[in-house]
Amino acid sequence: MRGRDLRGELDSFLSEVEPGLVDFRRDLHTHPELAFAEYRTTQRISERLTEAGVIHSVLPKGTGLICEMGSGDGPTVALRADIDALALPDEKDVPYRSTVPGVCHACGHDVHTSILLGASLFLARQAEAGLLPGRVRMIFQPAEELPGGALEVMAAGGLTGVDRIFGLHCDPRLDVGRVGLRTGAITSACDKVKIRVAGPGGHTARPHLTADLVFALAKIVTELPAALSRRVDPRSSLSLVWGRVEAGSVANAIPDDGIAEGTVRCLDEAAWHGAPDLLKSLLESVSSAYGVDAEMDYVRGVPPVVNDEESVQMLAEAAERALGEGAAVPTEQSLGGEDFGWYLESTPGAFARLGVRKPGSTELRDIHQGIFDVEESCIGMGVRFMAATALTALWEGGRPGLGDRVAEALA
Repeated sequence: MRGRDLRGELDSFLSEVEPGLVDFRRDLHTHPELAFAEYRTTQRISERLTEAGVIHSVLPKGTGLICEMGSGDGPTVALRADIDALALPDEKDVPYRSTVPGVCHACGHDVHTSILLGASLFLARQAEAGLLPGRVRMIFQPAEELPGGALEVMAAGGLTGVDRIFGLHCDPRLDVGRVGLRTGAITSACDKVKIRVAGPGGHTARPHLTADLVFALAKIVTELPAALSRRVDPRSSLSLVWGRVEAGSVANAIPDDGIAEGTVRCLDEAAWHGAPDLLKSLLESVSSAYGVDAEMDYVRGVPPVVNDEESVQMLAEAAERALGEGAAVPTEQSLGGEDFGWYLESTPGAFARLGVRKPGSTELRDIHQGIFDVEESCIGMGVRFMAATALTALWEGGRPGLGDRVAEALA
């Protein structure tokens, strides 16, 4: 890419298409769809790609799609965006507020999708001009929030032949024009656990003649998280947090069943793999002490997203080329889960955080809140960044000397 004015090419392209991409994002925001129900969203993406002459295919379940541009014997780079919404009411007073009760884009997937669409249109033009020394595969993935969408893409062959993959996520803590990068794990593993406790039930006046199920459930709820902190290296940050506990219906009767549901999060992949067996052992120990039967449903969610160093350097170079010097900034590992981690278990790549906060603003609209929104100039920034990332990975894989500077800045 030496000698090319990439920033100028992107500026010229976005002066033509950016208003339409903002409108596209608002349309998705107004009509959000939940995991594996993104039929309208998939159709809207398909229409825009068809208008541009970009050949694409819908995934087997009918939502999400994949397109590819370029040719030749060069590498294949993939870019991914997630397209589903959350089961949360939209609490914003904006013209593009969700029209679907109890559903909204509270995580920025509408932004991710619009960015990938814009990058697709730009890179399709690059391919037509013979400027791609390889292929770029665009993955519009369904069901990140379920999760399950990444596994669906992989089962459909979406990663076949891919040499490197990149993705991004909105970050309301960063100003527009900034990109948060990190080598190594950038998110945590996230699983779900449901525990069912059963006993004979009885009168609260005579707990010694039965199994005091509520007391036993309370012990399980408090002792399992406490025991984890003593059985696992604290640097792994393996944590169990409950979101639902339920037992009984009246004050003077000991119930015969109860449940507790929560999430298990972990920063370390090795500790994540051992978590189910460890929790099962702890549950058996606590429940047996109080004479109740307990069973656990442990549902694997997602592994940590672990960025490889070389891919992070490519992201940093792309940010510098497309957004300007100093655009790449260090970011912390999050305890949030992201199914992009499944891709990186088999394919090298990296995941970035895109600034979506209006520069100078002190307001924080965190993700997974009904008031979440973005400064929409982040869409153009995201297109610049993702298109430059694909070109950097195809053409050079990192400019000499930049990698050392980036590694030092992000250390």
